[in-house]
Amino acid sequence: MSNLPSGEIPRGAIRFNTDSNKPELWDGSQWAEFQLSTPNLGRGVDTQPGARGIWVGGNNGASYNDIVYVNISSTGDAVDFGDTTAGSLLGTGAAASSTRALFGGGQTPSGETQNIDTITFASTGNATNFGGALTTQREFLSALSNSTRAIFVAGRTGASATTDVDYVTIASTGVNAQDFGDLTTALIYYPMTCASPTRGLLGAGVTPAISTSMEFLTIATTGTIQDFGETASGHSGGQGCSNAVRGVFGGGYNPGICNLITYVTISTTGNGTDFGDLQFSSRALGACASSTRGLWGGGATPSSPNNTNSINYVNISTQGDAVDFGDLTGSNSGAMRNKAACSNAHGGL
Repeated sequence: MSNLPSGEIPRGAIRFNTDSNKPELWDGSQWAEFQLSTPNLGRGVDTQPGARGIWVGGNNGASYNDIVYVNISSTGDAVDFGDTTAGSLLGTGAAASSTRALFGGGQTPSGETQNIDTITFASTGNATNFGGALTTQREFLSALSNSTRAIFVAGRTGASATTDVDYVTIASTGVNAQDFGDLTTALIYYPMTCASPTRGLLGAGVTPAISTSMEFLTIATTGTIQDFGETASGHSGGQGCSNAVRGVFGGGYNPGICNLITYVTISTTGNGTDFGDLQFSSRALGACASSTRGLWGGGATPSSPNNTNSINYVNISTQGDAVDFGDLTGSNSGAMRNKAACSNAHGGL
């Protein structure tokens, strides 16, 4: 553990953190943990093992409590993982470490909730209660994380948009979320989020007008949320995913429901750039990623039957249109809007 003042630590310095028992790298502003292993959770029927992507909840008029998963490095339809603790759940925020996923807030049969559910990626089965709660009950929020912290962003409380940003330590069950700070603009739903190990991007949601502004925060700190830039082509209200370098945003509004994919470099600031197109136009969809692939699945479409169960994917490091991955499944397999998604190998890890 270095005792040097932060201004004297050379960028790229490495230390062993005796509290967490993990090596860390000084990035110029904070110590960031190394990822020591690549998840290897593929099923025997997959063409190759790899990281898992999870989708949770959703609705098509009726709401559902399904949790389903895919092997991101393969292709194919999602399979059942388990159920949430609520009788149904929609519009929750999903974030994860390499071992555990958290689902915070959302709409249940009893109304908006502060509850946080958790699952362990390496198993399958029903979610359990995390034991803590968000600072406020809300729905249609989003989330991001690194390996340590999950951050829950904005959403709707009653009919009102909120600027709330909360955080929890993913490994610490039974602890309530703490206030991180506030967005500049209250977002009533669909904030787009993604993260590197040090920085989270958030914003470009619905106010209820469409907002194209993105902001960023340093995950290990609290309080300061700063302007990042604008999304490309007036794009907002879809969902984001990332590797450690690039954030990619798909679907949402432009200003009608669209199939746009745009991207930014997370470590910089500035406006987004066009990436390509999804195969379907959708809002209220879920996105997740590995270090190489970004996936988007489900959502509400502009034409009958007004929902899709399709999953598309892209290679994050390139540009171009998305291709078919497979379909979401479960009791609401034909109607998959207001679902949240996360993975155990995203860019924040």
